[in-house]
Amino acid sequence: MVEKEKYILISVSCGDEAKAERSIMELEDLLETAGGVSVGFVIQNLSVPDRSTYVGKGKALEISDLMEYLEADAILCDDELTPAQHRNLADLLNAKVVDRTMLILDIFAGRATTCEGKIQVEMAQLKYRASRLTGKGTALSRLGGGIGTRGPGETKLETDRRAIQRRVDTLKREISNMERVRETTRKKRNLGKTPVVAIVGYTNAGKSTLLNKLTSAEILAEDKLFATLDPTTRVCKLPGGQEILLTDTVGFINKLPHQLIDAFRSTLEEAKYADAILHLVDSTSSDMELHMEVVYKTLAELGIKNKPIITAFNKIDDYHLMRNEDSDLELSLRDSSATKTVEISAKMGYGLNELFNAIEEVLKENRKYIETLIPYSDSSKLAKIRKYGQIISEEYQDNGTFIKAYVPKSMT
Repeated sequence: MVEKEKYILISVSCGDEAKAERSIMELEDLLETAGGVSVGFVIQNLSVPDRSTYVGKGKALEISDLMEYLEADAILCDDELTPAQHRNLADLLNAKVVDRTMLILDIFAGRATTCEGKIQVEMAQLKYRASRLTGKGTALSRLGGGIGTRGPGETKLETDRRAIQRRVDTLKREISNMERVRETTRKKRNLGKTPVVAIVGYTNAGKSTLLNKLTSAEILAEDKLFATLDPTTRVCKLPGGQEILLTDTVGFINKLPHQLIDAFRSTLEEAKYADAILHLVDSTSSDMELHMEVVYKTLAELGIKNKPIITAFNKIDDYHLMRNEDSDLELSLRDSSATKTVEISAKMGYGLNELFNAIEEVLKENRKYIETLIPYSDSSKLAKIRKYGQIISEEYQDNGTFIKAYVPKSMT
C-alpha cells in the first residue's frame, strides 16, 4: 500500500477568518480527493498576502518547525502562488510546495477520461507551468551537430518555453477541431428542435446523481469533489411526452483556476447554447450562498446570461433532518436570480415531478400554442409534434386528428 503524502495546509485571512477556515476545509476535501492527507493547518492574518513568501518570512520559519514536528512531507497553499512566492517559500522551507491551482489541475488530470478532457487538462497544466519556468541564467541547452548549430546557442529556459508553446499550439488546434464537431452536433440538435437543459452547479452538488435518476445514464456518482469531469448528454422524457436533452457539465468551485476556465470553455459553453439552465444547489452546505455566488460568477465569465434558470435545492431530505436537529439553523432556500425554484432529493427521488413541471413551464416560453387539424395522411407531422412539442389534447375526427399543443416556435 502506497503511503499518502502528508501536507500542512496554509491560508491567508484578509479580514474574514471564518471564510478562510471554510475555504481551507474545502481545500482539505480537495487534498483527500487527490490522494493526500492533511496533518494540520495554519491561517495567517494579513491585510494582503505577502508578495515574497505568501505568509511572511517569520511565519514561514514557524511552519518549517511545524513540518518537522508533524513529519509533514509538503505544504499546500489555499491560493494560487506567484512564481516568486512559490520559489521563495520552497527555498525557505526546503520542502515541496503545492498551491490550490496545482492541486485542482492534478485532480482534473486524474479524472479526465475522454480524449477531449485529457487534452483540455494538459493545455491548462502547460499554461500554468509556462509562467513558472525558471532557468539558470546562462546555462546552455545541449547543442546538436551540423551546420547552423555552432555559437552560443539558447538557454535551457528559452528551449523549454518554446517546447511548451509548440505543444500548446498543437493542443489548441486539436481542441479547435473538437469545437467544430461540437458545433456541428449543436446545429443538428437545433434542426431536430429538441430542447436542451444544461445542469450546472458547485462541485458535489449531486448533478451526476440527478442525471442518473432522470435518465438512467449510469455515470459515476460519488460523494467526492469532481467525481465526474467529462460532460454527459442524455435524452429525458417529460411527463407530458416531450423529449429534452439533459447535459451535465463539470462542477464549479471557488477560486477555479482561470487556466481551467479557458481550457474547458468549449465544454462549459454547452450551457451557453442550452434553452434553459438547471442550477443544482446542495441545500445542506453551510456555504450554500457562496456556492451559488460562485456558479453565477462563473456563468457570467462564460458570457451566459438572459437564460431561464431553474434552481433546484438538492438533498432536501437531509436539509430537513438538519433543521429538526438544530432549530437555530439558518439556511434559507431562496434564489432571487432564478426563474423558478424547487426542492428535490436526487438520491431519494423527492420533488422530481415538481422539477419536471418547472422545466415544462420554462420551456413553454420558447413555444407557441397551436390548435390545428392534422390529416391522417400527414402522420409524420403529428409524430414530430409528439416528439418535439407538448400535446395538451387530441381528438380523432373524420378528416384527421385535431390537436391542441405547445410546439417550438421554429416549427410554426
